[in-house]
Amino acid sequence: MIVMTRYALDVVSYAPLYIHSFRLVQPHTLVEAEKFNLIYTDPTQIDKIADKLRWYRYQHGLLQRDVADYAGLDRSTYSGYENTRRDYYPIEKMQKIAELFAVPVTDLLDEFNLFLYNGQGRQIKEMRRRRQMTQVEYARRLGVPFGTLQGWEQDRVQICKQTWRRLKIRG
Repeated sequence: MIVMTRYALDVVSYAPLYIHSFRLVQPHTLVEAEKFNLIYTDPTQIDKIADKLRWYRYQHGLLQRDVADYAGLDRSTYSGYENTRRDYYPIEKMQKIAELFAVPVTDLLDEFNLFLYNGQGRQIKEMRRRRQMTQVEYARRLGVPFGTLQGWEQDRVQICKQTWRRLKIRG
């Protein structure tokens, strides 16, 4: 705390001096947020996780640093979350972020990450069984090694997004 002193009429007066600070949003960031919110007026219009995160962050008036701190991430890591080139988002971190935004975690996830969240193994096994195929036959159909398919079905190996797309098409 800083103390202000004043000397007048042979009397010394002391008073606490409070310094208020306000975080200013830089103009280019504000313009970016305004443009983004004109494009997307509702989060249900957004397909990509990166854009959903950005939308909710803008709606709550937060900086990337604020969200990163709450989720226990480095700011540069969270910045990568808002970068559309990322495929996989750790569910524990997404749950913390969803808690901050007061929305269900499923509202933040895209189709691929929802697939992982809902249990890839069970879903892949259901697809295979609907086709009445053995694991060997299904692995051959998908063009993957038998052991890889087993790993997916047992949730030991996470399917990558590119392979998941093939699974959706051929599945």
